[in-house]
Amino acid sequence: MAKDKKAKTAEKKARVAQKQEKKAVKKEKKVKTKGPRDDDSDAEDVDLDAVLAEYARQQEQFLKVTESSCEPPSPRSSATLIASPANENELFLFGGEYFNGATAAFYNDLFVYNIPRDTWRRVTSPNSPLPRSGHAWCRGGNTKDIYLFGGEFSSPKQGTFYHYNDFWRLEPTSREWTRLESKGKGPPARSGHRMTSFKNFIILWGGFQDMSQQTRYLSDLWIYDCTNFQWHSPTLPPASPKPDARSSFSFLPHDSGAVLYGGYSRVKATTGSNKQSKGSSSSGGGTRSILKPVVHQDTWFLRINPLPADAPPNALPKVYWERRKRPANPPNPPRAGATMAFHKGRGIMFGGVHDVEESEEGIDSEFFNALLVWNVDRNRCFPLTLRRPRAQPKKAVQGERGKRGRGKADEEELLRNLAALEMKGRILVSDEVEENTEIEKVGEEVEENKEQKEEKSKVFEMPHPRFNAQLTVQDDVLYIFSGTFEKADREYTFDEMWAIDLGKLDGFKEIYRRELEDWKGSEDEDSEDEEDDQSSEEGEDGDPSETASTVATSISQGTQKEVTEQEETGNAEETSALTDTLPHPRPFESLRDFYARTSVQWQEAVVEQLSKATGSAAKSVKELKKAAFDQAEEKWWDCREEILALEDEQEKAGIGEVVSIADKGGDAGMSGVGRRR
Repeated sequence: MAKDKKAKTAEKKARVAQKQEKKAVKKEKKVKTKGPRDDDSDAEDVDLDAVLAEYARQQEQFLKVTESSCEPPSPRSSATLIASPANENELFLFGGEYFNGATAAFYNDLFVYNIPRDTWRRVTSPNSPLPRSGHAWCRGGNTKDIYLFGGEFSSPKQGTFYHYNDFWRLEPTSREWTRLESKGKGPPARSGHRMTSFKNFIILWGGFQDMSQQTRYLSDLWIYDCTNFQWHSPTLPPASPKPDARSSFSFLPHDSGAVLYGGYSRVKATTGSNKQSKGSSSSGGGTRSILKPVVHQDTWFLRINPLPADAPPNALPKVYWERRKRPANPPNPPRAGATMAFHKGRGIMFGGVHDVEESEEGIDSEFFNALLVWNVDRNRCFPLTLRRPRAQPKKAVQGERGKRGRGKADEEELLRNLAALEMKGRILVSDEVEENTEIEKVGEEVEENKEQKEEKSKVFEMPHPRFNAQLTVQDDVLYIFSGTFEKADREYTFDEMWAIDLGKLDGFKEIYRRELEDWKGSEDEDSEDEEDDQSSEEGEDGDPSETASTVATSISQGTQKEVTEQEETGNAEETSALTDTLPHPRPFESLRDFYARTSVQWQEAVVEQLSKATGSAAKSVKELKKAAFDQAEEKWWDCREEILALEDEQEKAGIGEVVSIADKGGDAGMSGVGRRR
């Protein structure tokens, strides 16, 4: 019996070790950094060149760019979502892949989402990029075009893999794609990289290349000149610091260059396997090399020095990396796949996953749905919490009171009744009848449009935890598309899209949401899941009805609480946006009210800045007001998180909107009359 028990234990350990290795490979795909592939994963012999050639042949059948109404995009991950730089009412979605547990499908659809109409349109073109995922795109420098580079494609069973190194430009208005050929050498093929713009340049950095037996992470920097249509690889100063190679990071634009945050990679590490057996003092085994996953938490600033006025046409600005301090109140624990969108000098972060490799069953993962803001200039993170709309104060009764007021109202009502009696006996001519009929039709159309554009309901809960969601911001509204969640060996791609107003934070609006499709894994995975369920039922006394969603949500709430506590304690070295000498917004004050109250001060500040810079304030009144409003808007968003915290404190204390006596104008002189009680 003892021998049978030892044999079963050894068999179980071998099965667990095999499962751990299998899950480790799956984790590579999870953050779009696909690791070494199993050569036996594809039973078929697929010629990717022939497959892509067939895609190109089918695409050539489209004679022109066409656009047609359609349903929301099919479920997909690792697509790209961007706000249109030419039309503030549109979003663009391109590419992506969908893995159902058995096969992977890649897409090259271009979808256009019209925000006010809440409609989707699919664009077909004779000349568009081939299917891909893991690519990168950004708005053009000083243009209203969109630029796309790279990505990846694989056979259905992911045994054969391909990286792109093509470069494309999308014209948002005409929806036309143009493949750009550089005059010189361009970036090598890759995926998992990021791009951003600076003036008339496109900046590309990082990513990875899957080289069959290993994954190579990249740290090369490339700059594309949108004026001369040429790629450049700038030479960094000797012995200057630079970020480690990585993919899946955040790359945000800045007035003086670009800012890099976080990322993911796998580095070589040595581990020992010399475990002592019972009854023996000697150690056996040795060491072996493994690829250890690393979630980067550092931040870097890519400074780009402006060119002098007498620089030659093809000259490039000097660039170098500056390592920044670790952000205050960063996400805890560190997480991969936490995507970020740029908005008003800030990075809006959502989701992510934290892997804990301490379980006997393999890699356990915690998923998050926290929404955070990273203030780029102040290098500080703030948590964003949903805020239920405040109850509107009861409006004061309009009109005069007393007998005189009632008499005036009765007189007006009498005149209205007389006018109605006169209209009652009026005979309508044919022209008037037609005119009234047209008015009725227009009224019916307006009612129909109102029904179609009915405001969608909002929920006061964060979307389900996930990683690698696609984010973009258009007109101060954050849009969250898709994302991935894992439970055991199953991978779920969310088929939904959400929106939230970053100024109000008054709940998430559901753009669309469809139920997740069934996972089509192998029979081996199903049998393993059944064994896991049986072992967990035998060895655990917890509630089996508790789902992964509940656990992940509770973890996320706990993490957000930690971040909030860190924010309350604060950092003594950090400076607040409310302590400078410039005007700052008040609680419950909108951007329009803030500028109306402080416009004179902002205009004076602009005049003073111009005088110091050029010695004169030679600007038109319109330009002066525009510059003043831009600075006021930047200040309003910079203080937004701290003002929201003050509003929450006032609401908890039962304090409503605070109004300055000095701002009350004519009522200021009577401020003491009604307060003696």
